[in-house]
Amino acid sequence: MVKSTSSVSPASTEPAAASGPRVALVHHWLTGMRGGEKVLEALGALYPGADIFTLVCERSRISPALKRHRIVTSFIERLPFGRSNFRAYLPLFPLAVEHFDLSAYDLVISSDASVVKGVLARPDARHVCYCHSPPRYAWDLYHLYRRQAARGRLQRWLMGPVLHHLRLFDQLAAQRVDVFVANSRTVAARIARYYRRSALVIHPPVATDYFAAARREPEDFYLFAGQLTAYKQPRLAIEACVAAGRRLIVVGDGPERRTLARRGYPNVTFTGWVSDETLRDHYARCRALLFTGEEDFGIVPVEAQAAGAPVLALARGGALESVIDGATGLFFRQPAIDELVGAIHRFEQDPARFEPDLCRQNARRFDRSVFLERMSELLDNTLAAAPETEAIETQASVRVRT
Repeated sequence: MVKSTSSVSPASTEPAAASGPRVALVHHWLTGMRGGEKVLEALGALYPGADIFTLVCERSRISPALKRHRIVTSFIERLPFGRSNFRAYLPLFPLAVEHFDLSAYDLVISSDASVVKGVLARPDARHVCYCHSPPRYAWDLYHLYRRQAARGRLQRWLMGPVLHHLRLFDQLAAQRVDVFVANSRTVAARIARYYRRSALVIHPPVATDYFAAARREPEDFYLFAGQLTAYKQPRLAIEACVAAGRRLIVVGDGPERRTLARRGYPNVTFTGWVSDETLRDHYARCRALLFTGEEDFGIVPVEAQAAGAPVLALARGGALESVIDGATGLFFRQPAIDELVGAIHRFEQDPARFEPDLCRQNARRFDRSVFLERMSELLDNTLAAAPETEAIETQASVRVRT
């Protein structure tokens, strides 16, 4: 039995009435409004009557647009500390996902960076997975997470078998998907490697018009924005700015913040999370954004460019698709302090060549309207395909492209 958190019908588990196909949106968890949740919000705009299924939901932290949908959560939310510490129940995620009853839905769209692609849909229903990435803690970043997340030898040992079984379920779950959509070529390559499936690339939606404020005269600071976790490498941005004697503003929060802030770095300011308005203002005033992690796609560099700011980015992952080297930013090749310091010095030799208008124009390639148009076309074609042949034809025809 699943629990509904819908404000419209909290006791009901029946799907919302709708004309046309009955649609279920499945998302890993709703505890904030980051990139994945913005994708879900856009998918909800395509299907306003769709129901949302998610492991846990913190309604105070999601947008009004998402709250308008009926939201069904899993039994994990009812376990002790299930909402605040749901990751502790990682071994139960596959069971919770398979408990969702989607038998009434014609179209299932999973928005996934975990294992919710493993939901059980009807045999004649269509399942499209918008994959933010195969779960990185189980695949390409397994050893990093195991070193840094485990507290003590016993926990480190237990993570091994838990994530081994999670990988097995994740591979099985991938075979339940009819069509994969990846948010970048980087993620499409991971899907091909780990799942042996091909994927269409549709970049996530970015509200470029919101961030497209007139570029101001840059002030004397660089900017780092995002969650302060190890793989995003905020320490690299901080230590490079300290080495170069440059001022840095760090926007964001996360498990690394306390350790980093305690070090008392000179010329570094930690703001924590800020409003969208404040973030937009920082984009508009900074010299450049420092983007030091290898991201699946990375919405922050697109937002910065939409505001007219150039980006100094590690030449890996999604940044290779969103930043034009030498025109809207500069790449540095290795995640090393001297490499980023070198990029800062190269940038400062001629900052005027990174024209704000070109940055904004480049960002518009990733506007929300582009996402909605491409996803709408894909979903219409998927629904129109013959159920008995669509999955086979998709494998033969879908290619990794942008």
